[in-house]
Amino acid sequence: MNLLLFVATILVSVVVVRIGAVAFDLTGVEWTQAKFQALSCFSGTGFTTREAEIIVSHPQRRRIASTLMILGNAGLVTLIATFANSIRGDTLAKEVNLPFLSIVFPGHVVPYVNLIIIVTAIFVAFKLFTNNRFSRKLTLKVRQQLIKKNLVHVSSFQELLIAAGDYGVSSVEITEESPIKNLSLKQSRLRQRDITVLAIDRNGKTRPNPDGEAVILPGDRLVCFGKLENVRDTVAGFRLENHNPDMK
Repeated sequence: MNLLLFVATILVSVVVVRIGAVAFDLTGVEWTQAKFQALSCFSGTGFTTREAEIIVSHPQRRRIASTLMILGNAGLVTLIATFANSIRGDTLAKEVNLPFLSIVFPGHVVPYVNLIIIVTAIFVAFKLFTNNRFSRKLTLKVRQQLIKKNLVHVSSFQELLIAAGDYGVSSVEITEESPIKNLSLKQSRLRQRDITVLAIDRNGKTRPNPDGEAVILPGDRLVCFGKLENVRDTVAGFRLENHNPDMK
């Protein structure tokens, strides 16, 4: 039983990390960073101060991170306990209720048999979840369920690069709620809010370094550099503290 629980915990842990990564991605974290941050939260390692700011500065992401940390600690305790029991000399024979295994595998060999099974299970899990086809299907399924059940609020704001002093490069989709829709860049007064629009992506075509006469339309995606809080408020059209009031 311990051996099966150990293997099951590994598989569940990998799935939980993927769910966390998709949840971070839906809140606007760039996908490669989302995967790393989910693994960091779950394992309790790998954080860097600058990248951690992406998580702690956002209420919804803090909730996701807290859940991952709790599940990660529970999973670690389970893995340690089941691993310790799995390498006992008579564990395999007792677990699968096949007494003859104690004859085929002497007591002093059973821990090594269990260890081989554990290593094999970890290897199979790694190969399975790094398989591009399987990974894409799992990610798509998780994304659909999170959106369908409204567990994560999908954000139109994506942080691409964090610089010093809360400044960074972000990608923002202009929605019907955006306060700058149907305005030219000059009319939007983004420069006065210390925001520079680096490019406008419309229908798959990118317009780099747009001038002040460029009009911002719903459906456009703006790549901006500036203070991230100002970009969220002025371009995306929401404030983090009011974005999801029921989250604490």
